[in-house]
Order: sequence, then C-alpha cells, then structure tokens
Amino acid sequence: MNSLSNKVIWITGASSGIGEALVYECAKQHAKIILSARREEELIKVAKKANLNATNSFILPFDLADTSLVHQLTKQVITKFGKIDILINNGGQSQRSECINTNEEVERRLFEINYFSATVLTKTVLPFMLSNQSGKIVVISSIAGKFGFYLRSTYSAAKHALHGYFESLRLETEKKGISVLMVCPGKIKTNVSINAETSTGSKHNQMDESHQNAMSAEACAKEIVTAIIKNKQEIFVGGKELLIVKIKRFFPSLFEKLIRKQSPY
Repeated sequence: MNSLSNKVIWITGASSGIGEALVYECAKQHAKIILSARREEELIKVAKKANLNATNSFILPFDLADTSLVHQLTKQVITKFGKIDILINNGGQSQRSECINTNEEVERRLFEINYFSATVLTKTVLPFMLSNQSGKIVVISSIAGKFGFYLRSTYSAAKHALHGYFESLRLETEKKGISVLMVCPGKIKTNVSINAETSTGSKHNQMDESHQNAMSAEACAKEIVTAIIKNKQEIFVGGKELLIVKIKRFFPSLFEKLIRKQSPY
C-alpha cells in the first residue's frame, strides 16, 4: 500500500485522543473516513476540524458497550461507500482499580468495550473485505496487553485477549487478502487516565503523572498510519516505557523486580 488516498477507513473512538488524531492524519492522506464514538456532537467537531465533508466522511455514532446495532451500522457504511478498506478498532476504556474491589458489572463493561466491540465489529466487516479479497484490520491494544500492571487487571486482561484473537485471525485470513496490524501504545498524552473507570464505574478524573509529558496523540497517529501503509503486523508506540516489553521477554527476572517499582499512575 503506497498511501491511504481514497481508502474507506472506519475509526472507532474517533471523538478524542488517538482516534481523533487518526482522523486528522487519515484526512491528510485523502481517505474517506467513517467516524464513530458515542458523542455525535464531538464527532461533528472533529470532522469539521479535519475539513471533511458529506462526500468523504460519515458520522456514525456507536456505543462500544452495545454491539446490538453493529450489522445495521455496517450496512449503512456499505450503502454509502460500497466497501470498507480499513477498520481501526481504536475505542477503549482504561481502568484504575484493584481487582478485589472492582464490581463485576464494571469488569464486564470493560470487556465489552475493549474486547467484544472489536471482535464483533470485525466479524461484521470481514465478509465484505473477504468478498473484495482485500482489507486491513487495525487493533489499538496497549503494552498492558503484554504484561499485567497495578490497577489494570480487567483492562490488561481484555488487551491480552485481543492479541490471542487477532493473531489467530491473521493466520486464518492472510491468504485471503486480509492483514492485521496490532498497535501497542505505551504512555500517550490523552484523556485515557482521566476517563478511566474506578471500581464502581465512576471516572478516575485525574491525569496520571506518567501521561503528562508523554508522546502526543498526533505523533502516535503518524506512526500508526506509517505502519498501515508499510503493512506492519505489530508496532509499539511511545517512549522509554516501551523498554519494559523487551526486558520482560529477554530478562524476565529483572522485569519482575522493575515492574514492582513502577507507580500505578
């Protein structure tokens, strides 16, 4: 793939953070973009800021916690654009609570948002990609999908599950023209920690110190778009915190010592 020009790209979580930055970056590449998130008014603002119009964009509100309308929404996309070239499963919800205190309702909702929304939407889009013998599934995971961490038990579990599912899907579909890109961001300066759910489902409502001076969402989006164009299978995006992934793989004993010294925030 040389560019994203005229590619039809569906981005979830497009109203803020990495998703919003991806809209701007894909718009620069002259893609046709479906913007999904819960807040329609915010999606409209993002589309306007990206200089998108009714011809090259589609505002499609979608609550990731409720996938009951996914088939209907996908049909609307196909009716408008005739195809879906790239699906970016970006939307998600982080967590800041100890597992023993976290309500089961919160845990199930975190899995619905972070795992099932991606798998259900992908399975709905996949038949159209297979019929075209072409398509790319992009999954925004996390370095928390590579190891567990304080106050992230359910979030980390959902991200781990994404890797098992989509690595399997890659093997099943790569000979049919479908590719899968797993993206593992580290610390990115977004509102992810502010919006993270506590044990009762309320918002964390504070920016983690580790996120304040982190990589910008714009820089992260550029790396993701580059990886899409270069047909990468997995990338890690962030700063020095990414070293912990390599340490875990090659020096597991050292990893166990270092991870215990990290601040949950």
